[in-house]
Amino acid sequence: QVQLVESGGGLVQAGGSLRLSCTASGRTFSTYVMGWFRQAPGKEREFVSSISASGSIIYYADSVKGRFTISRDNAKNTVYLQMISLKPEDTAVYYCAAGPTGRGYTFWGQGTQVTVSS
Repeated sequence: QVQLVESGGGLVQAGGSLRLSCTASGRTFSTYVMGWFRQAPGKEREFVSSISASGSIIYYADSVKGRFTISRDNAKNTVYLQMISLKPEDTAVYYCAAGPTGRGYTFWGQGTQVTVSS
């Protein structure tokens, strides 16, 4: 079992920056694909970004390309999401997810709120 704990959310003005962190328990972190998703009020959860186990393959949603950067530190069992140039439409609960390569996301964090004011 893997437990994921997100942190780093908060309230920021438009144009500002935040860095989210997600720390995982267990010894298998380095073998998992890690992803960030978000869910805004009244909307479905959507994909934001993902990073492969080695960190060599990264994907971003079109809406965040050029503004968000995902990274991981396998020695610290942590994945990060650096967010810059934040927009009010980035307001959402951000979730961290983990799963074996090619098998989908098996574990989910509890989420962290990001609110961007205009």
